[in-house]
Amino acid sequence: MKETARIIPTIRDKLNKELPIEEEEFMKLAALTGPDLFDLFSIANRLRSKLGNNVDLCAITNAKSGRCPEDCKFCAQSAHHCAKTGEYPLLSPEKLLEDAKNAEKSGVHRFSIVTSGNQLKLEELESILDAVRLIKSGTRLEVCASIGALSPESAGKLKEAGVSRIHHNLESSESFFRRICSTHTYADRIRTIRTAKEAGLEVCSGGILGLGESIQDRIKLALTLKELDVDSVPINILNPIPGTPMENATPLPPMEILKSIALFRLALPEKNIRLAGGREKNLRDLQSLALFCGANGLMLGNYLTTAGRSPENDLKMIRDAGLNFEKIETGETKE
Repeated sequence: MKETARIIPTIRDKLNKELPIEEEEFMKLAALTGPDLFDLFSIANRLRSKLGNNVDLCAITNAKSGRCPEDCKFCAQSAHHCAKTGEYPLLSPEKLLEDAKNAEKSGVHRFSIVTSGNQLKLEELESILDAVRLIKSGTRLEVCASIGALSPESAGKLKEAGVSRIHHNLESSESFFRRICSTHTYADRIRTIRTAKEAGLEVCSGGILGLGESIQDRIKLALTLKELDVDSVPINILNPIPGTPMENATPLPPMEILKSIALFRLALPEKNIRLAGGREKNLRDLQSLALFCGANGLMLGNYLTTAGRSPENDLKMIRDAGLNFEKIETGETKE
């Protein structure tokens, strides 16, 4: 047996005994290649199946686009770059309600309002609160918000209005983060996550694969998210946008992406792991395999500045995989 493959029985035994996996053991798992990878996928899929066979579905809307003062190297909305994306101010509460209703029709049961920038102005926050109230009264959706840094006061107002979950990605490990952003710190991001949790809000936080980070950076990100006890972990894969500093980034091989998803599942066995932006371009025909490597959630529809594929195709993929999704109209499970 190869030295790297010997880690598989060790991990199975530790999981059976509900013992934590150490960072050095994750690194041995990360070294698996070829047929041994499918043993890793099998372990991750078994952990995923313990959570049930439902795939958690969400959608987002780009509620305020462009001119962001932050310099995140991957982002097409940064004012520091010259990507050609649409710029517009905060959408009206009525338009956000319309977007939410369209998302609900597509089959999702969770909808997130996303804005560019590090922090909303007071009048923008009040408009978001109005939109949340409209969505809660006009749909059956769970409402999330991704609006940058939060104060305890703004987090409390969001919860009171009906927001159930805050999204705020860490993006990568702390040591790698300073290579992709200089206008705010990793500690700033962690502070927002803790502020949301202290307000009684759930937290959705993950990262982006393919920024040039090492597999160790991905493992450190997963373990940080475990320490923070976030509720949902979106995994994005870089879709290089012309005009950004990462426009010529080398794409990750699909099997490397699937390996990373499996490692996230092992680090976060009881959390929702959601496949999000960049999956169509990077995983191509292997998208459905991600659902058997640990992922149990999907973001449907378009992303912030790039297009996704049709929700109908994703729902068909879920059915073809023998998995289920919740049908919000009746509250029943769609077989």
